[in-house]
Amino acid sequence: MRSIWNGAISFGLVSIPIKLVNATENHSIHFRQIHLADGGRIRYRKVCELDEEEVSGGEIGKAYEDADGTMIPITDEDLAQLPLPTAKTIEIVAFVPADEIDPLQMDAAYYLSANGVPAAKPYTLLREALKRSNKVAVAKYALRGRERLGMLRVVDDVIAMHGLLWPDEIRAPEGVAPDSDVTVRDAELDLADALMDTLGEVDMDSLHDDYREAVEELIAAKASGEAVQPSESEDSGGGKVIDLIAALESSVRAAKKSRGEGEGEVESEEDMADVHPIKKKATPRKTAPQKSSPKSTGGKKSTASTAKKTTQKKTTSKSTSSASSSKGTSSANSAKKQTSSGSRSTTKKKTAAPRKRASA
Repeated sequence: MRSIWNGAISFGLVSIPIKLVNATENHSIHFRQIHLADGGRIRYRKVCELDEEEVSGGEIGKAYEDADGTMIPITDEDLAQLPLPTAKTIEIVAFVPADEIDPLQMDAAYYLSANGVPAAKPYTLLREALKRSNKVAVAKYALRGRERLGMLRVVDDVIAMHGLLWPDEIRAPEGVAPDSDVTVRDAELDLADALMDTLGEVDMDSLHDDYREAVEELIAAKASGEAVQPSESEDSGGGKVIDLIAALESSVRAAKKSRGEGEGEVESEEDMADVHPIKKKATPRKTAPQKSSPKSTGGKKSTASTAKKTTQKKTTSKSTSSASSSKGTSSANSAKKQTSSGSRSTTKKKTAAPRKRASA
């Protein structure tokens, strides 16, 4: 890798010659401006405002614009004469725990490479000291015409330096937080924790720029003369949060499905035991009164029909009992008739017997 700066690390009385190498690279796709009528490139030319003539780079210098618009020329010689101890030195000023560095201060990252064989020993000494102490080094250095703040830490077997913004370059977050007082319930926090646990960790090396890949495919398709089909993007719902609890529950289910947990299965109440009890605590939403659903109407109908059936059964049982009682009465009457007729015939027989004896 090509170095962009040569200097030394000042570590007390130790000086370590190093080369500064970019640790990051920009993979963004850059476009040119063209004239739509003929496709010609549009270029920016540096023109003097006074004579309106184009000026070359060798004729351009620096100046500071005063409040009243006056230009104060500043030459490279003027800047070179300024007392700048860090012009060619990364001067370590302190060793602090890494958590004392605000991530908001993080800027560009660089690798520090030992410059030559004599630099290998002190370079390794500083690297191992940083490892064993679990600290980072705060340093000052000069790059591209200004003094900067940096943080040195160990990445694998290399010392890396992160450019830091000066503390007064970090803006206070005034007026950024929500204005109204918002109360977050334990139920919502529990669901948020469940979502965090479901998403879990990620392999940072697996993350990539999907948009850049799509742009590259678009350029390749246009270059080959292929027709570009518009892709259908998923509707995210317009960013409206209708029900926070429901949104969190849906997010947990979607995360589980994407990770293949319970895919294709309907989660039962036991499976969602960590979610459904929480849902009961949610504040009910104000909704318009709803008409009775067909299900409730059907329930009333079924109740009425059940009552009718019960009444019919009672009526039937009464009629059956009355019928049976009438049958029993008629049977008894017929039995009485048979008994009376039987007794009459017996009386007749007894009466007729003496008559025969008299005639004899």
